[in-house]
Amino acid sequence: MFQNRTYRSLSNRKGLVAFGATVKETNLHIQAQSDLEDTAVRAVLKAREMIESYGRIDPSFLTSLAPVKGKFPTPDIVISMIEAATLANVGPMAAVAGAVAEFTGRKLLEATNEVIVENGGDIFMKLDTDAVFGIHAGNSVLSMKTGVRIQNQGHPIALCTSSGTLGHSKSFGRADAATVVASSCALADAAATALGNRVNTESDIEAAIEQGAAIPGIQGIIIIKGKSMGAWGDLELVRLS
Repeated sequence: MFQNRTYRSLSNRKGLVAFGATVKETNLHIQAQSDLEDTAVRAVLKAREMIESYGRIDPSFLTSLAPVKGKFPTPDIVISMIEAATLANVGPMAAVAGAVAEFTGRKLLEATNEVIVENGGDIFMKLDTDAVFGIHAGNSVLSMKTGVRIQNQGHPIALCTSSGTLGHSKSFGRADAATVVASSCALADAAATALGNRVNTESDIEAAIEQGAAIPGIQGIIIIKGKSMGAWGDLELVRLS
């Protein structure tokens, strides 16, 4: 069962068409300048095929909770997951949702100038104007009270959230939300998992942010636990009504 963590239908952006793409466990919510569902489904099928095929060559890629090394031949999407997991010091499947979102989004950008692809709380986007995304943080009093403004940077960007109190994804921590902004969606996903694993109590937030700030490629971090929140990086936080 799908449970969204960061964003699904907070608001559909004016001028964009919303549609879905579902393949097995993968369930995407997408906005683009036209209905590109068929293209999105084909992209998801291709992404899953490459990941699953590589997993048959190297089963540890699918099961390891620590970084692994790539084995030739390695598809680009698998390389992105391995590299992201190595930087974040987690297993490669911690980056799978972000990697699939980005792979799909980049395919769609061949037919649209703007796109938002959301995959279980992991978002790949390319927008021509600024956008505010609310952070769903489970039962925290700060859930959907805090948002982050993503400024138009002229290129794709990712915002990914991991939670130890919401959803079905594996987490070894109890963060209500660990949100990471990066240019790579696989990296943002892997880093969000790593930071979420680090937080069990509100007192863990500062150390987790220090850990995340040391990961190359991370642009911003927001961590919410209970009544506490910590933030770092080039972010503009927005209070939501």
